[in-house]
Amino acid sequence: MVFKRLLGAMGAGGPSVDTVLDGGAVAPGGILSGQVHLQGGSADVEIEHIGLELIARVEAEHEDGESEGAVVFERFTVGGGFRLAEQERHSVPFRVSLPWETPVSELYGQPLGIVLGVRTELAVAGARDKGDLDPLAVRPLPVQEAVLEALGQLGFGFKSADLEHGHIGGTGQQLPFYQEIELTPAPQYAHVVNEIELTFLATPAGLEIVLEADKRGGLFESGQDALTRFTVSHHDVGARDWNSEVDGWIRQLVEHRASYGSHATYGHADPYAAGNGYGHHSAHGSGHPSDHESDHESGHGSGHEGHRSGPGLGTAVAAGAAGLAVGVVGGLVAAEVVDEVGDFFEGDDDEGGEED
Repeated sequence: MVFKRLLGAMGAGGPSVDTVLDGGAVAPGGILSGQVHLQGGSADVEIEHIGLELIARVEAEHEDGESEGAVVFERFTVGGGFRLAEQERHSVPFRVSLPWETPVSELYGQPLGIVLGVRTELAVAGARDKGDLDPLAVRPLPVQEAVLEALGQLGFGFKSADLEHGHIGGTGQQLPFYQEIELTPAPQYAHVVNEIELTFLATPAGLEIVLEADKRGGLFESGQDALTRFTVSHHDVGARDWNSEVDGWIRQLVEHRASYGSHATYGHADPYAAGNGYGHHSAHGSGHPSDHESDHESGHGSGHEGHRSGPGLGTAVAAGAAGLAVGVVGGLVAAEVVDEVGDFFEGDDDEGGEED
């Protein structure tokens, strides 16, 4: 919990709300659970609606620069339709499913600098107010972790992570923003690329992986970007040599000579339009449900009880892979991330501070 407050729109003597999330990070597509605790005020009130909003700090590119703001990327109704007596304490449990494209905010327990929150909304007698705000911690899916682990073992290092407003053309992206994880190149690629940008777009079936290379220029040529996309399924986690797989992706990426072009005002232009010459490789031949998916219901917003790692994935994290999480966001620790969530979203208003 970042802060707890009286609901100002309800007036003096109104109810207060305190939302408590169950402990631990949740994976994309997973179940977020907890309880909304209400404390009655100086009079009986009708609780018409209790809602939860998932919000994120998102950057947007403009012609005259960049800005950032809060974006609500999912809403849930978790209760309502009851009377809260004067000074009465009442708790409403909830279980909701995170969107599959929910960005990853931590890796091996280390924060990546991504600011996510869960905000509670209460409606009483026609008045709506934003109440409690809690930080949301999201861990990688097993297949995401396998890719990141391989990158670490290949010698790539974590540089930064952020959320960009817009859509990546040619993908099945659902949310109004996407996550970019910037990596420093492994030594064997340092002479050809400045950095690698990685985006995960998860679905119930698997994962779209978008890789972009900021390529170095030669003596008589300027640097250029190259971009390519790959797909994997959840059941690939324990069935592939991920170091070889990911190294093959990087080699394919840096060998591309076509220029990616500039970003659109909000996000990427379509890199997969005819004639652009960008690669698309599928690491699986079918969309059949995997063992990992068997815990899920199909469709956006469906959830699961937990994630099962593939054989051998959870035994030990290699030192190279763990290095991706070392020194992230300048040594930002979990407590500071919590403070940042409160500082960023507490000053947000309903109209000007968020985008849908």
